[in-house]
Amino acid sequence: MRRNRLLPRVKGARHRGVAKATARLLRDAGLHGHKHAVDATVAETALRRPGPVGMTTSDLDDTAGLCGDRIRLRSV
Repeated sequence: MRRNRLLPRVKGARHRGVAKATARLLRDAGLHGHKHAVDATVAETALRRPGPVGMTTSDLDDTAGLCGDRIRLRSV
């Protein structure tokens, strides 16, 4: 997949871990593209935080698909 071709370009083990987790979120949600990659990176960062976690977004549908019920979402 194209996402996996980008992973070698990511510098540092920590960042590669984030990139892999982001790619998994995108795959599991059935999303793709740079717009969703940014959303998935933000979602992955929120999911790593100890709960409870809230997030404000302008795209509730896609963000809910990425986060499931693990993050409390609010619409802008």
